[in-house]
Amino acid sequence: MRLHTRLLLLLSIIAGTTHAQNDRSASLNIGDPFPPIQVRDWLKGKPFQSFEKGQVYVLEFWATWCHPCIAFMPHLSALANEYKDKLTILGIDIYEEKSSSLEKVKAFVDSMGKRMDYVVATMDSSFTGLGWCKALKSEGIPLTLILDTEGRLAWIGHPKDMDEVLHKIVNNDWDIHEALAKRNLNKYLAALDDSLRWDLMKYDHDTFKPGSIDKPDSTLLMIDEIIKNEPRLKYATHIAYKTFSCLLQTNSSKAYEYGKVLMVTPVYEDPPYGVIVDAINEYAKKIEFPAEIYELGAAAYQAKIDHYGELGNMNIPDRYSKMADMYWRAKNKLKAIDAIQKAMATLKNEKDFSPTELALYESLFQQYKKM
Repeated sequence: MRLHTRLLLLLSIIAGTTHAQNDRSASLNIGDPFPPIQVRDWLKGKPFQSFEKGQVYVLEFWATWCHPCIAFMPHLSALANEYKDKLTILGIDIYEEKSSSLEKVKAFVDSMGKRMDYVVATMDSSFTGLGWCKALKSEGIPLTLILDTEGRLAWIGHPKDMDEVLHKIVNNDWDIHEALAKRNLNKYLAALDDSLRWDLMKYDHDTFKPGSIDKPDSTLLMIDEIIKNEPRLKYATHIAYKTFSCLLQTNSSKAYEYGKVLMVTPVYEDPPYGVIVDAINEYAKKIEFPAEIYELGAAAYQAKIDHYGELGNMNIPDRYSKMADMYWRAKNKLKAIDAIQKAMATLKNEKDFSPTELALYESLFQQYKKM
């Protein structure tokens, strides 16, 4: 399908989705009145039967196995206390494993104490959790929804991004129409970026044909055509990976300049820091890059730690170790040593760290000192 046609098709799909929002069972979007609450069991806090106008509600979907969910519970508790007269936070347990009985979930909630200091409930069959998530087209957790004082869905996202939004909603300073337009645009760009990834593989080498090689110049020409039609895709995840990878193979200076902008340019999601480290690690097996490329890779690892480290699902010592390797390749001895020392320090702070992993980092530390 030609790119022009695909753009028009996706735009029509989004328009159709917007018009179909009256069918609450099919879709749910920003600006819609939120459906009535249904929960199975109230585990903590004062139960309530409806969303009252004049009150802001935060719905947080979580599970006992979800480490990022658990990592944000103390922060949610702090927000519940900060806005206690204007805000109700409801944590809804969904996606539990079959082995997690209600008693086990209750025990978890009790064990959190003040770190989970807000209303907590479990889902009612599939309605509250799975039904709402499917209607939102957002089925991963943690997932946060904010309802404004009119009972409308005002925001959908990750709890790490909610503070500024929540402040505006509580103070009636939130532009719900702008938020809807932004979400629809992000859905459009994400869908288009995803649909193009197979087209972008057209000029990759064929692993089943001996002697087949990549054709990065042809890929870059194709990307130029795509960007002419939709400039907002220039730093989107799949486009960005192919662009950066091809530039690494053809012009490392341009790759470096593109990568610096990519690091600070979110499109439909956070800046794709992983694009940079994945591409460098892939092509460093074949190409020796200048120091600035490895320094860029190290900066991408640091950005991932800064941005995602608090989520609780990242192996931070491993990221510091990989950062140290990037600095080592860049022949930056001091920064390589500093990064591997951070790897050792963060690992030792973990409750049940691996002595084998620590020994590996100590060995690398000695290696870097001898550079």
